[in-house]
Amino acid sequence: MYKKILLSMSTFVLLLSLCGTVLAQNRTITGKVTDAADGSAMPGVSVVVTGTTTGTTSDANGNYSLSVPPTAQSLTFTFIGYSTKQVTLTSSSTLNVGLTQASNTLNEVTVVSVGYGTLDKKEVSSAITHVSAKELLPVSANSPLMSLQGKVPGLSITNTSSGDPNSTPSVQLRGVSSRSAGLGPLYVINGVPGGNIDNINQNDIESIDVLKGGAASAIYGTRGGNGVIIITTKKGTSQSRLFYDGYASFDYVTNRLENLSADDFIKYRVQNGKGQDYGAKTNWLDAVTNSPAFSQKHTVQMSGGSAKTNYFASGDYRNADGIDLRAHKKEYGARVTINHTTDDNILTATLNVAPRYMKTSNSDQGNFNNALTLNPTYPIFDEAGKYNFINTGFFSNNPVENGNLRKSEAEIKELDISASLKANILKNLSTTVTISEISRSAHNNNFTPSTLSTIVHSGQTTRTNFASQEQQENDQKNVEWIGNYSLNLKRNHFKLLGGYSYSLYNYKQFYAQNYDFPFDTFLWNNLGSGLYNGGAAGQGQGAVSSTQNGSTLISFFGRLNYDFDNKYILTASLRHEGSSKFGANHKWGNFPAVSGAWRISEESFLKDNVSWLNDLKIRADYGITGNQDFGNYNSLILYTGAGYFPFNGNWYQVYGPSQNVNRDLQWEEAVNFNAGVDFSLLNNRLGGSIDYYVRTNKDLIANYRVPQPPNFKETTTANVGSMKSYGIEVALTGVVIQNKDFSYNTNLAFSFNRNKFLSFSNQLYFGGTYDNVANITGPGSPGYTQRIEEGRSIGEFYMLKSAGVSDDGALLVYKKDGSIVPANEASDDDRQYVGSGLPKVIASMSHNFRYKRFDLNIFLRGAFGYKIFNTPAFYLGTPASQSDANVLKSAFDSDSKYSKLTNDKTQYRTSDYYLENGSFVKIDNVSLGYTQPLKSKYLKSVRLYAVGRNLHTFTGYTGGDPDLIQVNGLTPGLRTDGNGNANLDYYPSTLQLIFGLQATF
Repeated sequence: MYKKILLSMSTFVLLLSLCGTVLAQNRTITGKVTDAADGSAMPGVSVVVTGTTTGTTSDANGNYSLSVPPTAQSLTFTFIGYSTKQVTLTSSSTLNVGLTQASNTLNEVTVVSVGYGTLDKKEVSSAITHVSAKELLPVSANSPLMSLQGKVPGLSITNTSSGDPNSTPSVQLRGVSSRSAGLGPLYVINGVPGGNIDNINQNDIESIDVLKGGAASAIYGTRGGNGVIIITTKKGTSQSRLFYDGYASFDYVTNRLENLSADDFIKYRVQNGKGQDYGAKTNWLDAVTNSPAFSQKHTVQMSGGSAKTNYFASGDYRNADGIDLRAHKKEYGARVTINHTTDDNILTATLNVAPRYMKTSNSDQGNFNNALTLNPTYPIFDEAGKYNFINTGFFSNNPVENGNLRKSEAEIKELDISASLKANILKNLSTTVTISEISRSAHNNNFTPSTLSTIVHSGQTTRTNFASQEQQENDQKNVEWIGNYSLNLKRNHFKLLGGYSYSLYNYKQFYAQNYDFPFDTFLWNNLGSGLYNGGAAGQGQGAVSSTQNGSTLISFFGRLNYDFDNKYILTASLRHEGSSKFGANHKWGNFPAVSGAWRISEESFLKDNVSWLNDLKIRADYGITGNQDFGNYNSLILYTGAGYFPFNGNWYQVYGPSQNVNRDLQWEEAVNFNAGVDFSLLNNRLGGSIDYYVRTNKDLIANYRVPQPPNFKETTTANVGSMKSYGIEVALTGVVIQNKDFSYNTNLAFSFNRNKFLSFSNQLYFGGTYDNVANITGPGSPGYTQRIEEGRSIGEFYMLKSAGVSDDGALLVYKKDGSIVPANEASDDDRQYVGSGLPKVIASMSHNFRYKRFDLNIFLRGAFGYKIFNTPAFYLGTPASQSDANVLKSAFDSDSKYSKLTNDKTQYRTSDYYLENGSFVKIDNVSLGYTQPLKSKYLKSVRLYAVGRNLHTFTGYTGGDPDLIQVNGLTPGLRTDGNGNANLDYYPSTLQLIFGLQATF
């Protein structure tokens, strides 16, 4: 028995050794790299075996020598300021190459990430947009996604408080896709799904690929329903490089809402009995604004090594202020990537580590709307020099006091780590195992001192000062094992992928709070010293809470890429996936996809006869994706505390059901179809793509009423409802002028998106035919402003239709029967559809100029064909607004329609009188740079640059910057809070100036 085992092991070792011997038969390629313009030698050029980290650099005379494995098909030559060049290897051992200065022409080889692998852009048969690092916008922002804003047709990235250094943008691909599950795309960072998107330094990004077509994102199953954004960071080569980028930025408030000055308030409000004069002249908006807000960021990158072992290391530091009194962020981040390939090229190991530490002071976004509404004759401080007690107006507090004394801080630690081992078993067969962990820890602290004027003047003896601490822990562990096999049979080319994925998610939270501390100086550091922590007079068990929950996701997947003669392309994939979130009857789902493309330009009848056509590809794809971004335990029956029960003289905690079980709960499903065309014309000077898509979302998650009994609770979470989205996306690129000293190219992107809600009900659950949303909070009872109804679009305003203004300043509206009455005499039954808050078209255009060593980039962005509900005008824009509250200048501007609404009786009645055209065009980003190459052996080049962001907005909207109004989600076109209710929250727009320096050593 032992002899058989030893014989088998010996045979296996012998075969492996033979395999290694075959793979180890490298050959040496030598050559010289020159400047194509003048033939001069180019030292320091990176020469890498395409698709690997094996490489070298050219010497002082431009010469290089590289040992390449037999699997190598081409070499890639890269140098800063020059176009990357990929050259196919032949039987010759000499390969001389000439590089040209970067010109942004369209004929460069583009490698696209397609999920679990890469393809040449010409091989892609689904809708994928590739954005390289040089195409990203230069921005000073909290999220690297803001550099992608407007660059990808169909991808909507909005930030309604860009002047807050802690703000997070909203990201939505091809419109809204769910009622209550997540709407954001899946982020894949260096091949790991679910990475921390804010743990990326923009300088570290190599490229971003957006998987828009269902066939592309279906490989990610239940996480691909809202699209996939794949971010690839830079990696090391054998070329030694040290790079520095540093900038300072200044944010200035722009397009700000203007309210009455103290003199105007006395003239228009006090003298008309709508306010009191307290004797001061206070500009509350200026008092709560920190403008300009200063930020700085510094990045250092190092890379180098050898052909077999190389590294990339990056470190960054950012210190940023917000435009309000409290917002601040300081962060430190790093990223290290190490690659090692064995001498026989059989094994390649990769390690990625990215830690980040953030110390934040959260903005108080309520302070600006408070300042807007406060009586400007109220002083900030009283006669004793203390903060003035304010008990009038909308919010009845002192915003300067709140901004300076209330504290809301956080410490955030993030760590993304992954390690992979790739084995090249055969020339055309490899397997890779990747283990990774994504963790995020947030410690939140809040404190309110006992010296607040609202507390002092109320005479409170309990619940004075307040403090809380909260710890949140998010952790995701992944194991993925994939295999790749390729086969070329004459003109038939096959690529086969198979894989297994396991992800374990865990969330922990602990919270504690207390009141009545002996000293304010304790802040949140001594919660036990508070006196209001128990007993009949205290908060008892409400002072602390904790929770833990998690989920598991397991997947098996495969994909086949086939092409015939580089003309006819077919891709098919299938993912079989199961999640612990799903009900017992639907634990597993299948997500198939298929796509095809025809490179018609490779046909002889075009290739030989149409000289102006360089590339033309027609493609179509179909795929089913899912969405499992909802609660971990929605399918299970949960229990919670339900009071106390006496037994044998003791009281015992009683537990009872808190939600119903649903064994049939499953993922939301999206059925996607996409048809498109890619083209390149006129010697690759004009190119682009056009896509048409249709997406039907089914089995939408929502809570539905059910009978009791047999159910414990009156609602059950179920898969009910469907909606449909469709649209057109266009991307165009043109090289207008191209010569040695001057070049000009331009890019245009625009998208048209529409949707329709199909159904709220199915055979088991009835949800009515409509849902009223976007309720406006008081004063008064304005009610909802939008309605989602079967057969109609999401985002439609549903309110009274205006018939003008009466002679006595009352708002007139149409009743259901067509008669005209004052708005206060109309009822909810008289509401009707009056417009949509969803833009019909979102577009952008960039103009890129280069003159010798100068570069100038101008980026324009806009949205067209939609309505915005002017919330500031509704609350503060009319003479009838609340007494002793400040109002906007437009309330008494005879050119403003809102100045006509003087009648109190029709105040706070929602109608399309407050709807305005939201269309805008924005000079979004202008950057100017100068690059000076240097021949010093210590310093290769220096670049100085200046950037202006949000320089000007052309719009007819009178409520500030229309770009601050959310157009993503279920209630586009008006300001809403986290619960989808419309309110007066306001954080001003900013104009940003950036001045920076880059140096390459």
